[in-house]
Amino acid sequence: MNANTLRATALSATLLTTLAVSTVAAQAATIGLMAPLSGPQAIVGQDQVDGFMLALEQLGGKLGGQPTAILKEDDQLKPEVGQQIVRKLIDKDKVDAIVGLSFSNVLMGSLPRLAESGVVAIATNAGPSPIAGAQCKANIFSMAWQNDGAAEAMGKFAQDRGIKRVYLMAPNYQAGKDMLAGFKRYFKGEVVDEVYTQVNQPDYSAEIAQLQSAKPDALFVFYPGGMGINFVKQMSQAGLGGKLPLYSVFTVDGTTLPSLGDTAAGVVSAAMYDASLDTPENRKFVSAFEVKYKRTPSLYAAAGFDAANVLDLGLRKAGGDPKRLAAAVKVAGGEFKSVRGPFKFGSNNMPVQNYYAFETVRAGGKVVMKTVGTPLAAHADSYAALCKLP
Repeated sequence: MNANTLRATALSATLLTTLAVSTVAAQAATIGLMAPLSGPQAIVGQDQVDGFMLALEQLGGKLGGQPTAILKEDDQLKPEVGQQIVRKLIDKDKVDAIVGLSFSNVLMGSLPRLAESGVVAIATNAGPSPIAGAQCKANIFSMAWQNDGAAEAMGKFAQDRGIKRVYLMAPNYQAGKDMLAGFKRYFKGEVVDEVYTQVNQPDYSAEIAQLQSAKPDALFVFYPGGMGINFVKQMSQAGLGGKLPLYSVFTVDGTTLPSLGDTAAGVVSAAMYDASLDTPENRKFVSAFEVKYKRTPSLYAAAGFDAANVLDLGLRKAGGDPKRLAAAVKVAGGEFKSVRGPFKFGSNNMPVQNYYAFETVRAGGKVVMKTVGTPLAAHADSYAALCKLP
C-alpha cells in the first residue's frame, strides 16, 4: 500500500469516526409521559405533566444532555387503556423511559409488560405495595411514595394526638387498600368501620349518613382529585365540616384546595410535600411554577419535577447505554436535590423520605396549608424486606 493510499485510508477512518461521534452526540432521548389527562382526575395528571415539563424547560429541553422528545399520553385512569399505551410506547415508539404511569390500578395492569421490557419506568403518583415487596423490579421506580407512607404518617399523627375511635374511608382499588392498611399500621386505637367506595364515585350522601350514625372521634379518608373535592364539600353540606376531625391523605392538597376554599379549613393532611415547605430548592420551584402556570404546584407537580431531574442525572450517568440506565437512576435518586427535602431510593426502588403533617388554616385572607409536624422522618416502607433485588 503506497503513501497516498495510506493517507486516504486514514482520512476515511477519521471521517467515519467523526460521523459516528456526531451521530451519538445528536441522538435524541424519547420519553413517554403518561397520566390521566381527562375525567375527574385530570387535575392530578396535568400537575404531574406540568411539573415534568417545567424541569425539562429549565434543562434546556434536554435530558442527560440529549435533545429530548416527549410523547404525552392520556390513560383516562383505565387499566386497559394504560396497557395499550405502555405497549405502544415500548414496542412502537422505542422510548428510553416511561414517566407518570397514572394511578396504582393502571400501573399494576401494565406491570408485566414493563417488567418484561426492562424499560425504565418512573411512577409519579403511585407506589403499590406489591411492587414495593415481592413483585419489585429493578427497572421500576416510584418518584412519589410507597402508597402506605403518607397514611402511616397520618396514623401516627392521630395516635400521638390521643384519638381513640376512627372511621376509615377510601375508594375500592389497590391504593385505597394500601392507604387504610398504612393508617392502621401506626394507629392503635379502635377502627369503628372501614368503608370502600367506588372509584370516581360522585355522591357520598349514603356513606356520610352511615358515618354520622357511627359517631367516631375522627375520620380518616383517602380521596384524591375530584373525589376529594366532592367528598369534603358534601361533608360540609352535611354539617360535619369543622365538627368531626378530618384526617386525610391526597384529599386536601394543591390540586383540590383552590376548589375547596374554606370548606377545607381544619383538615389535617399528611404528605411528602406541600408548596409551603421552606427549602431553597422548593422556593425556586414554586416561584418558577407559579410564573409559568399561574397556580401553586401540588405534590403531584413536585413528583413530576423531581422525576425529570432524576432522569436527567441518570441518563448522564448511563452514558447512553440503556442497559445501565436503571442502575444509574437508582444512584441519581440519592444525589439530586429534591424540592421535598431529603430523598433517596430504598432497596426496593421506593422513596425514603420525610412525611409531613399539614393543617389547612385561614391566613392572610385565604386558606393555606401550614406545617404542623413531621410524623415520619426519612421513612422507608414496610415492604422492602420482601423485595429480593440485589
